[in-house]
Amino acid sequence: MIAGDIQAILPELIIAIGGMLLLVVGVWTGDKSLKLLSALSVALLAVAGVALIVAPETATAFNGSFIADPFARFVKILILLGSAASIILAQSFLQREGINRFEFPLLILFATVGMMFMVSAGSLIALYMGLELQNLALYVLAAFHRDSLRSSEAGLKYFVLSALSSGLLLYGISLIYGFSGTTMFTQIAMVVQQSGVNIGLIFGMVFFIAGLIFKISAVPFHMWTPDVYEGAPTPITALFSTAPKVAAMGMVLRGILGPFPDAIHEWQQIIIIVSVLSMALGAVAAIGQPNIKRMMAYSSIGHMGYALLGLAAGTGTGVRSVLIYLLIYVVTNAGVFGCILAMQRDGKATESISDLAGLARTRPGLAFVFASLMFSLAGIPPLAGFFAKFYVFLAAIEAQLYVLAVIGVVTSVVGAYYYLRIVKIMYFDDPAPAFDKVSGPGLGSVLAASGAFTFLFIVGAAPLLGAATIAAHSLLP
Repeated sequence: MIAGDIQAILPELIIAIGGMLLLVVGVWTGDKSLKLLSALSVALLAVAGVALIVAPETATAFNGSFIADPFARFVKILILLGSAASIILAQSFLQREGINRFEFPLLILFATVGMMFMVSAGSLIALYMGLELQNLALYVLAAFHRDSLRSSEAGLKYFVLSALSSGLLLYGISLIYGFSGTTMFTQIAMVVQQSGVNIGLIFGMVFFIAGLIFKISAVPFHMWTPDVYEGAPTPITALFSTAPKVAAMGMVLRGILGPFPDAIHEWQQIIIIVSVLSMALGAVAAIGQPNIKRMMAYSSIGHMGYALLGLAAGTGTGVRSVLIYLLIYVVTNAGVFGCILAMQRDGKATESISDLAGLARTRPGLAFVFASLMFSLAGIPPLAGFFAKFYVFLAAIEAQLYVLAVIGVVTSVVGAYYYLRIVKIMYFDDPAPAFDKVSGPGLGSVLAASGAFTFLFIVGAAPLLGAATIAAHSLLP
């Protein structure tokens, strides 16, 4: 049994043990080892990814509290991609800002372990443990620039509001445990199937879902997102917008569909309302934002609303559409924040949208990639973002959620304004002073990979759709 448990959690063990060894190296050598530790951290994430790919199809550990299935494998690979991209993007930024401390990649590693446990949770307790392991590292990362008032404020806001959401989540867990007699997802599902959903379980679900919704920054628990995105150092904002978002959405899918597949009529109403409000706020609130990181915060709120369309469908097709959405979202956002990191003038980072004026004439390559990613986020065909929205709308229509799908299309059209506005500023406004040329292969490789994915998704979509279908059916046959 112990050997089977170790095999099931091998990718997590690789990162956790490797991270602790790298921590010893960092303490011994100091901040001068940042580049080495960052490279080794990315290598660790790559090794963990290989371990995930070659792992057995389905396995459980710790009496079912940990589930390693195709769904968890798909989401974990996206988490690893987001974490690795954040470490790669951060190198020149940390050096320039004077915060090149060796703890940075190690905190991301430990947060990644928590994220991976979240999406493999088979019980409420395991879910909460993974969530808090992630949060402890993210609290520190949000306030990583200790000398910056904005960064300290971002860390404090994230800590306080995250603690509030954890309280809601724990209260929901306690109610679910009290009225079902168990914390295991499979056993809760059996109780619901045999006895139905009583009023106590409904209250437990409401608080439980509220705690989960906070982690994906969906309305009405979105209030932390703009301030944290704007205040945190840009590479850390890139991390917040990719890996933790994917992990949280994976946790939402498993945390709702695992224990409550037969209570769809109870939780579906909550998800529909949250989805509509998130799409609407994301479409409208970002329009007047002058800061591009703040704009991307509202953009992420809207995108989580679109992803929730697939969950609201409550079908295997819906789960598949969410997974495809998350894949495209991670790659596109990594590229967008790579472009934001390239917005440097006279050695200082700039975040104002107006600073992008005339970028097509001063940095045509960067402008082309940036415009492509904006078109993709807007859902313009034939770029990858179009297919992300197409599949979630299709899942909603197949589930006869016609009004929800129409609202999604309308908000997508409205939200396209602020993406296209950036393209207009880059290509048609009078040029602002040119940005510095940022050195280093890391940023260029992320931008190239993200841009290529955006254009080539239509060509290589079949294997990705196949993998997402297998993953979805393992969660919801």
